[in-house]
Amino acid sequence: MKKWLLVVTGAALTATSVIGCAQPGSQGSEGTASPGGKTSFSISFRSGNISYAENHPNINEEKWVKKLEELTNTNLDIRLMPHKEFDQKMIQMFAINDIPDVVQASAGLTNPQLAGSVQSGVFMPLNDLLNKHGKNLLAKIPKDAWEKETDANGNIYAIPEWLSNPSRRATWIRADLLEKTGLPEPKTVDDYLNVMRAFKKMGVENPYMGREDFVYSDAFFGANDVFANFFMKQGDQIVPKFFNVEGMQRTMQTYKTMLEEGLISKEFATTNPTKFKNDILAGKAGIWNMNANLLIQWDNQLKESVPGAKMKLISSPTGPDGKGGLRLVGNVTRAYFINKNAKDPAGIIKFFDWMVSDEAEKFFTFGIKGENYTEENGKINYKAPANALEVDEETYRQTLLWFVQDTTYNKGSLSLTPEGQNLMKLYDTVLAKEGRDGIQFEPQLQGYTKNPDITPTGDKLPPVVLVHVIKMVYGKENIADYPKVLEEWKSKGGNEIIKEATERYNKKEGVILSKK
Repeated sequence: MKKWLLVVTGAALTATSVIGCAQPGSQGSEGTASPGGKTSFSISFRSGNISYAENHPNINEEKWVKKLEELTNTNLDIRLMPHKEFDQKMIQMFAINDIPDVVQASAGLTNPQLAGSVQSGVFMPLNDLLNKHGKNLLAKIPKDAWEKETDANGNIYAIPEWLSNPSRRATWIRADLLEKTGLPEPKTVDDYLNVMRAFKKMGVENPYMGREDFVYSDAFFGANDVFANFFMKQGDQIVPKFFNVEGMQRTMQTYKTMLEEGLISKEFATTNPTKFKNDILAGKAGIWNMNANLLIQWDNQLKESVPGAKMKLISSPTGPDGKGGLRLVGNVTRAYFINKNAKDPAGIIKFFDWMVSDEAEKFFTFGIKGENYTEENGKINYKAPANALEVDEETYRQTLLWFVQDTTYNKGSLSLTPEGQNLMKLYDTVLAKEGRDGIQFEPQLQGYTKNPDITPTGDKLPPVVLVHVIKMVYGKENIADYPKVLEEWKSKGGNEIIKEATERYNKKEGVILSKK
């Protein structure tokens, strides 16, 4: 194990690195070099709504990609998918059978993004390849993350990127604006509404920053414990949490009130991820939801457009049970599948195996020696980003290109500053005490594969429910009629979902119980 002593503006950090391994495609512990020298392969992944990536004229010629290729002896053909078009691009990719050698998808094997491609044999099992060329991956990645990518026959189909802390999402507030209101940090839903009203009086354009389909603007779903992708026990049945009629009606009424009072944009239902982020960084938002690990980067970018502004993570709104929080994320955030027709799968495995090496951690965390940091007698002096563009570039390197890592937060860079150290503490204090989940099933319920209209996807309500919820929030339909929405969901295959979920729960077949 190597140890680095990191020094930035007088602050010191000792960081113990991860398990080392040989570079893919090179002589080392894994054996001989790949035939023909470099390993060439194509790979698709989403842009993560990171401007540096989305705005680059040719991502395959981007400097960090070129350096990554140099370090791993590879030649990458990157097919970058814009964040807001990811689901659509995935559907198109499988529909026209234009599938790259490596495909990034969210979470596990049954993710709807994969369109049943694993079951139909598009991707190869990785067990033998991992045992030969991915020993460091097997050692570093937690067992429960591997289980997410393993079918009933024990075949591993993907390399997971994992989370050691499921409380990843948080509620953010403009601390400088809150201070001006003279109000304390909000706790309950009513507290939040009062802070938003104060923000509106101050001229804040978006007291609460909304986003289409309630994605990353769903704190009030958490207050009422009605996240769509979790199940609960209701009588002798196992039903989705959106069957909590009173909770859903309270949630819709909250958003309806916000809309009527101008506390959320009238266009929130069509606000895409790019506008959502840009408006926040331009100082146009008071409260919003986002991944906690981005706090320092976004705060630095905000300060460029609004000097004196300050972002802060606070406890999410609590509901009638005194609890709240955002959706607890599973232990796998992204996973990488290898096309059965890939020419050099062994070289691809070696590429990913390098991702958990000492060299990789140093590269993705600190960049290029002599350009981003200097090193002397084991001490690293890191040149932190000086402006918003550099912050965005750092985020791109640390999160988007580092395909396989614990994505809870980047301990190396956060440990360098008091602000970073404080953020890590927030994970153990604020975030550890909140968050909502429930009963889940892995593999996914078969009934969901038959009708996408009744299937929740990631953060979103099933389409047949979502369309009515939005209409009710906008006053186009009566919130009191929500039970009729559930009847429609049941009539389109939902009854089958409930029956299957109940049977599997009673038989304890692939049931994941609530952590909180």
